[in-house]
Amino acid sequence: MADLISVEEARTRICAAFAPVATEMVALTAAAGRVLARDLAARRTQPPHAVSAMDGYAVRAQDVGEVPVRLEVVGEAPAGGAFTGTVGPGQAVRIFTGGPVPAGADTIIVQEDTDLGTPAVTVNQGAPANQHVRRAGIDFSEGEVLLQAGRRLGARDIGLAAAMNHPWIAVTRKPRVALLATGDEVVRPGDPLGPNQIVSSNGPALAAFIESRGGIAIDLGIAADDEASIRALAQGARGADLLVTMGGVSVGDRDLVRKVLGEAGLEVDFWRIAMKPGKPLMFGSLAGVPVLGLPGNPVSSMVCALLFLGPALDKMAGLAGTGLPVIRARLGADIGANNFREDYMRATLTADGEGTPVVVALAIQDSSMASALARADGLIIRPPGAPAASAGDWVDVIRLDDIPGA
Repeated sequence: MADLISVEEARTRICAAFAPVATEMVALTAAAGRVLARDLAARRTQPPHAVSAMDGYAVRAQDVGEVPVRLEVVGEAPAGGAFTGTVGPGQAVRIFTGGPVPAGADTIIVQEDTDLGTPAVTVNQGAPANQHVRRAGIDFSEGEVLLQAGRRLGARDIGLAAAMNHPWIAVTRKPRVALLATGDEVVRPGDPLGPNQIVSSNGPALAAFIESRGGIAIDLGIAADDEASIRALAQGARGADLLVTMGGVSVGDRDLVRKVLGEAGLEVDFWRIAMKPGKPLMFGSLAGVPVLGLPGNPVSSMVCALLFLGPALDKMAGLAGTGLPVIRARLGADIGANNFREDYMRATLTADGEGTPVVVALAIQDSSMASALARADGLIIRPPGAPAASAGDWVDVIRLDDIPGA
């Protein structure tokens, strides 16, 4: 149909509308999960000088070429301390892991290869030069860029930044996403339910998705199916980086979101996508705030969030990738031909005896069934006009476990 755009075009146009949000400084202890805004270079060399990798004795390799040999213990080098003298011929310094290797010494004898004697130690097993010696800068050197901008920081990154001596980190601010649900028929979980009402699951699901992707979800509430209610609650999106509406963007008499926001100045980029579930998806801008109008059905809403909201959040956070984790899998059961809309079929993933992914579409693909989406491991991508496929055929699958927040 001429007024429908493709999924790829919709994703391209949505991603093009976003850029990384502002930068802020946060304490290193609060940086986990944040996206690095600037390259991070080491502020020191690690280790700053040669240190021992073992508990034992720092000696001259030439003194332990023939063993056993008796060496005079002239001092010790604990971690955090140092032996300030020079190890001469026939001498040894008691050393511990992390202790600086003293001048004159060039190898470490592990304590198990000695008699641990004092004031002289017997070495029973020799060692070549540089044995168990961590040279200066073996980890990194001052000025070396070790973490690049655009990286979401995990625990290992936090540990590295700490070792680089960075107590504060420049990260992109968390994108603020305002959520506006609509519909007389929906109420919050736990609220009294009328005979013709349902519990709203889209809001909590999308809020969890946004928070898990590094954003801040702002709950504007549930607007009734009247223009004044939608208009009033939509005011809460001022100052947000994105307004996400749920429901009310289809063609029914009570689908009022486009009309109300249009009267407030909404500029629509596109409306309706050649996909299922999720055809009635809208994207535009209202007073400088991007607006993403998601369908009201739970599965349609979440699938559209995975395909479009996730990449938008990534762009705002400063992440480079906007793609989806697609794998190839063999069908475990036949599926029928597809129509003109790109289909995202909820499916389960297993593996055959050789480890090849095997995917089976769920029997019921109704877009209102949140339980089916929760059971699914992946989404089979069926291109427009795809013919029927048989068990054993290869198909593209989005692995849900590979999508953060899914």
